[in-house]
Amino acid sequence: MTGGGLLVAGTTSDAGKSVVTAGICRWLVRQGVKVAPFKAQNMSLNSFVTKEGAEIGRAQAMQAQACRIEPSALMNPVLLKPGGERSSQVVLLGKPVGEMSAHGYHGGRQQRLLGTVVDCLAELRSTYDAVICEGAGSPAEINLRRTDIVNMGIARSARLPVLVVGDIDRGGVFASFFGTVALLSPEDQELVAGFLVNKFRGDVSLLEPGLDMLHGLTGRRTYGVLPFRHGLGIDEEDGLRVSLRGTVRESTVAPPVGEDVLRVAVCAIPLMSNFTDVDALAAEPGVVVRFVDRPEELADADLVVVPGTRGTVRALEWLRERGLADALARRAAEGRPVLGICGGFQILGEHIEDDVESRRGRVDGLGLLPVRVRFAPEKTLTRPVGEALGERVEGYEIHHGVATVTGGEPFLDGCRAGSVWGTHWHGSLESDGFRRAFLRQVAAAAGRRFVPAADTSFAALREEQLDRLGDLIEQHADTDALWRLVESGAPPGLPFVPPGAPA
Repeated sequence: MTGGGLLVAGTTSDAGKSVVTAGICRWLVRQGVKVAPFKAQNMSLNSFVTKEGAEIGRAQAMQAQACRIEPSALMNPVLLKPGGERSSQVVLLGKPVGEMSAHGYHGGRQQRLLGTVVDCLAELRSTYDAVICEGAGSPAEINLRRTDIVNMGIARSARLPVLVVGDIDRGGVFASFFGTVALLSPEDQELVAGFLVNKFRGDVSLLEPGLDMLHGLTGRRTYGVLPFRHGLGIDEEDGLRVSLRGTVRESTVAPPVGEDVLRVAVCAIPLMSNFTDVDALAAEPGVVVRFVDRPEELADADLVVVPGTRGTVRALEWLRERGLADALARRAAEGRPVLGICGGFQILGEHIEDDVESRRGRVDGLGLLPVRVRFAPEKTLTRPVGEALGERVEGYEIHHGVATVTGGEPFLDGCRAGSVWGTHWHGSLESDGFRRAFLRQVAAAAGRRFVPAADTSFAALREEQLDRLGDLIEQHADTDALWRLVESGAPPGLPFVPPGAPA
C-alpha cells in the first residue's frame, strides 16, 4: 500500500516552504499519522549527518524531528553544496560523488537522477502513512523545467498534489500565485491544487476578496492564511539573513542571569557552512550573537567564532584581505577567546595541504593552534560522542580536512592553546552542560560577570518551535481539506490557466 503525499512548492525561494512543510509534519504527527519529510534535491551549505553516516540538508533533518523520526538519506537523496559561483559538490544518497558545474548538472546529470529520487520517495511512501515533500525555488522556472526533479518533475512522476506557498509580506502575492500556475503546462497544472498565504499581517477579512478573485481566475482555492510570527523557523537552507534573525534568537526574551551580557561575533566568511552552530549560543539568555565582516567589529566581542566553510583556503584569504586575520592574532596574543569550528578550526592551524577543495597545495594558516591539516579525497561523515570540560558532548563531523594536532590541550577531536579553541565537531554547543561550562570559561577570560542560565534546554526550545509551527497549521489552515489532498490527490477537473508553459 502506498501512503499519501503532498508537494509544498513556493512562488519564490524563501517563501516559507521549509517551515510550512515542518508545520504540516508536526500537525500530522500530533494527529497520530506516521509521516516523513522529503526533498528530492537540496542546494545548501547547512547540512547534517544521519546515524548511518549520510549527509543531508539540515532542513530535512529538522523536518524529521517535526515528524519525531530519525532522519535518513532517503529524505534528501540529492544535496548540492556550492563551492563557488559555478560549481557544486554533488552528494548522492548521503555520499559525495564529485564536483559539477551548474551547466553540466542541468545539462543532463540532473535528469538521470530522477529515477533515484522517485525510488526514494516510493520507499518512504511504502513505509509511512504520508510523505510531505518540499520543492525548491519556484515550480515555474521555465528554463529548468525540462530537467526538473524537485518540483513538477517529482510531482508528475509520483502524482503528488501541489500546494503553492506565497510570502505576502514581500508583496505581489496574487500576481505570484497566478503567474506560477499560468506558466505551467496543462499536465503540470492538473496537479496544482491551490495556495497557502504565508506571513500575513493584519485583518484577514481585508484579504478575502482577493482570495475569492484568485479562485475565480484560477479555479483553485486557498487552503489557509498563516499570520506573520516573529522567530518562527527551523534550520534553513542558506543565507546569512536567516541566522541574523534566526529562530531561537528572536524567541529568547529572558534577561541575563548575571550582571553582564556576553557578546559573540561570528566571522561571516565566504561559503559559510553550518552557521546554525551558533544558534545554541544565542539561545542562552544574555548572549548576544552577531555576524561581522570588519576587524573593528571584533573589538568589543567577548568571543569570536570562526565557523565552518566549504572554501577553507578562500575564507583564509578573505580573513587576511579584510584585516580580520590580524585582529584574530591580536585577540589570541591578548588571551581573548576565539573558537574555530570545522573549516574555522582548520584556518586557525599552522598550515593546510589542499589538493582536493581549492587545489592550492600548501597554504599557511593563521598559526593560532598547533594543528596541521591535509585534505583527503574521502569526506569524514560521523556522529561523535565525547567529553569536554567535564561534560558529555555530542556532535557531527562533515569535512575533507584531516587534522594532526601537535600540541596544546585536547578539546573534543581538536585542541586548545591558551584562549584559542578548535574542533571539527558541529553541533557541540547544543549539548547544554558543555555549552554552559564553555561560556563560563569565556566569561572568566573576558572578565564578564555573565552567568549561564541553569535551565536552558536547546532541544526543548527546538521542540517548542516545531510545536508553534504545528499550531499555525492547525489554527490557520483548512486541515480537513489538506488531509484530503494528502490522502486523495489534487481535485479532478482543475481548469487550465493560459498561456501555459512556452513550447
